[in-house]
Amino acid sequence: MGKTFQNYLQEQVSIHPSMQPQDVVKLCYQAAFGAEHLLVDKEAAFIRLQREFEEIKVTETSEKLYEQIHDKVCRINLREWKRRNMPLIWLFRMFVESASFTDACGEENFTKYLEEAKLLIQKGEFPFTAEEWEKTGKQGPVHHSEAYRQQERPAYRIVCSRYIRLLPVLEKLAGLSKEEIHTIAIDGRCASGKTTMAGMLAKILKAGVIHMDDFFLPMELRTAERFATPGGNVHYERVRDEVLPKLKATETFYYQRFDCSRMELGDWITVEGSNYYIVEGAYSCHPELGSYMSLKIFSDVEEKEQLERIKRRDGEEQLDNFMKRWIPLEEAYFQSLGKPEDTFDLIL
Repeated sequence: MGKTFQNYLQEQVSIHPSMQPQDVVKLCYQAAFGAEHLLVDKEAAFIRLQREFEEIKVTETSEKLYEQIHDKVCRINLREWKRRNMPLIWLFRMFVESASFTDACGEENFTKYLEEAKLLIQKGEFPFTAEEWEKTGKQGPVHHSEAYRQQERPAYRIVCSRYIRLLPVLEKLAGLSKEEIHTIAIDGRCASGKTTMAGMLAKILKAGVIHMDDFFLPMELRTAERFATPGGNVHYERVRDEVLPKLKATETFYYQRFDCSRMELGDWITVEGSNYYIVEGAYSCHPELGSYMSLKIFSDVEEKEQLERIKRRDGEEQLDNFMKRWIPLEEAYFQSLGKPEDTFDLIL
């Protein structure tokens, strides 16, 4: 079972024992509304963030990079972000994207979370009394209490928890040269979230994206010999010849996707020029493609969850097709690469 909101409340008071009633109200409000209420003017919001960031003093002592305060919401620690030398614009873009995810049940959830907090307060799990809680105006958004600011030194931005998975990737990228063009390869099992991850990462980095699913093998190459070779069911020759050379420059380029409905090349896909490119999809780290990538990611998923996702996404009939054909081909390819921990820079 996942955490309940009361679990998050209990976790927060254990981490921040100076919490006062208004800090609990603030937590409930952020859990219900996320970053939605914080972004009215993007330009002004970025200026505020820059000023706050510049004033932060970094120490050698590491802190948690984020604290999750709800299944859908987390707080990114600005001090730790700065200590790890991660670009501020990446965090701001996550913040902006998070503000676009609104919850129609925000007001209802806010009231619910306040009631859940009240139950814990009545049990004596917070450093203040139920009477003090009742005297607090339970309207949001509110500021942190003076006691909390003095003791906890809060410096954070609210982002969706769905970005947590990307934080190890961003930290790795932050350690690479800022002067070079970098390509991230996201390989891994089907239904493990590769495409979703690539899309989110592309918005943070302003990266161009190439999908390996656009390079299905044409009929004339679909021989038994080809399919017997691990990863032979992808048209890696096209990727190698038509795409990889373009990843060395920051100019917009185009490629044709393979149209499976007509079994021939179809629409032209635009890849915006950038200092970052993402090649996502199974076989993106095929040995035939060489070492074009700056960062190799393996996106994993448990088998039960994988099959449930495929069924929800593609239906029962396609699930059977995946189980009998595509998954075995992928697994043969992964086995040929060796252990993921020895082959990839990150396993997510």
